[in-house]
Amino acid sequence: MTQESALDEVTTVGGVLTDQHPLDFHALGLAGCIDRLTAPLRREGTAVHWETPHHGIEISADSASVLYQGAQEALSNTFKYAHATDVTVRLSAVFHGIRLTVTDNGTGFDDSCPATGRHDGYGLRPVSEAVHEAGGVLAIASAPGQGTSLTITLPLD
Repeated sequence: MTQESALDEVTTVGGVLTDQHPLDFHALGLAGCIDRLTAPLRREGTAVHWETPHHGIEISADSASVLYQGAQEALSNTFKYAHATDVTVRLSAVFHGIRLTVTDNGTGFDDSCPATGRHDGYGLRPVSEAVHEAGGVLAIASAPGQGTSLTITLPLD
């Protein structure tokens, strides 16, 4: 399968980025699986930047799944609502853990009021619950006109 046809397997269903290909963290790595989700954004002209200074860290399949789910929700929200021209995805090692940050330069929202009328935030609830169950922390920072940043930090111990 070519890279181009693999990226074409990522579609939007109701604005949610959906990869039609089964996840293979072993073959593609977490970054590769998340990168596939950026294809619809790239097709719309959004620049996607990667920062992955986590080389050599072993991430369990459960942790990778939680991080992937968070990235999927963040990138879907960027695609549906943000009108961003630039997205940065960062995977990094932190003290005894792994951190995923997805940041866009889109329209943002008032993060002190989760229900903005445009969307209800329900997509982040399962992500928040999964992060909490894994012993991690989910943080969202946003402001109108300032973009949005979603950060998930999970312990590796």
